[in-house]
Amino acid sequence: MSTDQPPVDFATVADVFLAHGSLQSPAFLDGQLSARLALADIDAEAWLTLVCESLGVEEPRSRDEAQVLLAWRAQARERLSAAEMSFEPLLPDELFSLSERAQALREWCQGFNEVVEDVDEEQRGQWPAMLTEALGDLGQMTAIETDLADTRENENDLFALTDHARMAALMLYTEQHPGRPQVEQPEDDSHSATRH
Repeated sequence: MSTDQPPVDFATVADVFLAHGSLQSPAFLDGQLSARLALADIDAEAWLTLVCESLGVEEPRSRDEAQVLLAWRAQARERLSAAEMSFEPLLPDELFSLSERAQALREWCQGFNEVVEDVDEEQRGQWPAMLTEALGDLGQMTAIETDLADTRENENDLFALTDHARMAALMLYTEQHPGRPQVEQPEDDSHSATRH
């Protein structure tokens, strides 16, 4: 993704959905996207097809809207593989109510889970216990309470759950893509010492 392009946020994608006559939240599809990218990949064409099917259209209405949808994928892909672990689920920000944000997180987890559940048992059996547990937590998060009062405690709880979802996606990505991102280099600091 080029640096002159602004980051894709939830509201931008939701506006594209709305322009196509869809009131659905992008969160569910972002969960699916995140899981697909973490497990292997989904190429740009397949992603565009998946979004259009979800919106009930054959193709995006305009080139600009297609670019937003493609930038959405590119951004998620880039952030999942980034050494700084900058990945974030595409969710509503503080301008939305706590209930709306909780609902979006629940939908994100549902989308993510739907893709992960299709992984065969043999592959799942090779995953470390910590990853299996984190993915199990995401399964439970598909049923989180969404009728939340706007309190500091609920805000903190939702932040913690969102971060847990974020870390589960990153754990799955690092498990499926050994050495990417290169975040763990325990015993050997010689590489960083010799680079200029």
